Amino acid sequence: QVQLAESGGGLVQAGGSLRLSCAASGRFRSSYAMAWFRQAPGKEREFVGAINWSGDFTSYADSVKGRFTISRGNAKNTVYLQIASLKPEDTAVYYCAAKRAVEPTSPSRDYDYWGQGTQVTVSS
Repeated sequence: QVQLAESGGGLVQAGGSLRLSCAASGRFRSSYAMAWFRQAPGKEREFVGAINWSGDFTSYADSVKGRFTISRGNAKNTVYLQIASLKPEDTAVYYCAAKRAVEPTSPSRDYDYWGQGTQVTVSS
């Protein structure tokens, strides 16, 4: 089994920044692609961004490009989501996900493991 644990969420004022972390453990392999998704109240879960195993390829949803940055730690079992210029519409539960493949993709159905999520609330 693979466990994913997110942290770093909280209440932030609009315009502020946050860094979310996701630590993988268990039978996790550093070759797995990882991604972040978010789900706002009353909305479907949506793709935020993804990163390949080495950290040299990333992709983002158009809605977050330029403000969100994904990176991986040196040990490859930690992924970060740096969020800048937060907006109230960024309020959501943010989930970390991992897939048993090297190529990062956007559909949530591609991902095999999920964390419990961390709440991000942006006040105006």
